Amino acid sequence: MRSVIWAGCGTAFTFAMTTLGAALVFFFRRSIGERVQCACLGFAAGVMSAAAVFSLLVPAMEQTQEMGGSPFVIVTLGFVLGAAMIACVDALLRRMKGVRRAGDISRRRTLMFTAVTLHNIPEGMAVGLAFALAARDGGLGLAAAVTLALGIGIQNFPEGAAVALPLRQSGMSRMRAFALGTLSGAVEPVFGVLVVLAATVVRQAMPLLMAFSAGAMMYVVICEMIPEASGERSGTRFAMVGYIVMMALDIALG
Repeated sequence: MRSVIWAGCGTAFTFAMTTLGAALVFFFRRSIGERVQCACLGFAAGVMSAAAVFSLLVPAMEQTQEMGGSPFVIVTLGFVLGAAMIACVDALLRRMKGVRRAGDISRRRTLMFTAVTLHNIPEGMAVGLAFALAARDGGLGLAAAVTLALGIGIQNFPEGAAVALPLRQSGMSRMRAFALGTLSGAVEPVFGVLVVLAATVVRQAMPLLMAFSAGAMMYVVICEMIPEASGERSGTRFAMVGYIVMMALDIALG
């Protein structure tokens, strides 16, 4: 029980940081120009691209090597499966009457929310495992667990904004955009606690899950977000800004 409580506390912080990032929607107006819409979408695309590489693919390769597996097989397989899953979701959404009537904006919202939510699952697992191990060892690994939670929490701030801001700029209400941005991070405490209950099995599958999430994110970025953001030069520039911000955070915080 102690391990579960510690895991819940650690992932609650990362979830709170996602919520703070999503709260930025309350500082933006709904009636803005196309340039600002492209800038917000471009920034989100940059953040998601960097997160896919530095938060998911690189750690997945390192963990696979530590376990004695083949990074080429595990990471490639996970990435392909993640991209294929989102492609199937995309195809399904295109056939749904309600989404077809709402247009491409509704479909893009769903894909982006799904991809970022998937990305947060392995992050929540990593933090939950770190705190559970610290609790089991009498607090010996607490400093490392806190550092991991702090790093992921800081990264979650721009990720929360990356979900909520494009939703707001596409016409969604502030409260609904904020709620969806917050919900994208709600999976972290849930899976952070669940992973403690099945630690041995899940730890072996972590590299595959991380690569899977990366593939899902990159599909949405490349097929949906970048083409839309490139309509204005501001979108391309802010994609670089978002990538640099997220890359710098990942490198600096490990």
